[in-house]
Amino acid sequence: MSDTFIDPSPANFQAFKDLPRDEPIHMLNLLLYRDQAEYPEGHEHHGNGWSGRRAYEEYGRTSGPIFQRVGGQIVWRGAFQCMVTGPEDMRWDDGFVAQYPNAGAFFEMIKNPDYQKAVVNRTAALVDSRLIRFKPGKVGAGFG
Repeated sequence: MSDTFIDPSPANFQAFKDLPRDEPIHMLNLLLYRDQAEYPEGHEHHGNGWSGRRAYEEYGRTSGPIFQRVGGQIVWRGAFQCMVTGPEDMRWDDGFVAQYPNAGAFFEMIKNPDYQKAVVNRTAALVDSRLIRFKPGKVGAGFG
C-alpha cells in the first residue's frame, strides 16, 4: 500500500487556512477503516475491542451535534464499490461530502473541546483517509 494519511500535514493545513474563509466549502472524505480500532495509550477504555467502522460511528455520534451546530451537513454519502480510474490496489470503505457554510465554521468545529475529544475515535478508526477541500460549483445535466 502507498503512504497512508490520517491527519493533515502542517503544509497542507496551512494551504487550507490560506484559502478564503468566507465562502461555502465542500470537504470530500474518503475512509478506509482498520479491522480493529487502535487507541493511543490511556484511551483503550473508549473502544476496547471495537472495529474501525464502529469507532468511526462513535466519532460521528459524538461530533455530529457540533458539526450541525456550525451549520454543517452531509450533501452526499456512498459506499465504495470499485476503482474505475486510479491505482488498482487503492480502495475505500466509505466516502462522503460534508458542506460547511464557510471555512470559519470548519475551524470553529475542530477547535471545539468536545470535538477534540471525539476525534480520538476517528484517529483510532482509520488506517487511511483523504480530506479534500472543494469550492462548490454549479450542478446540472452537463460535465462542463
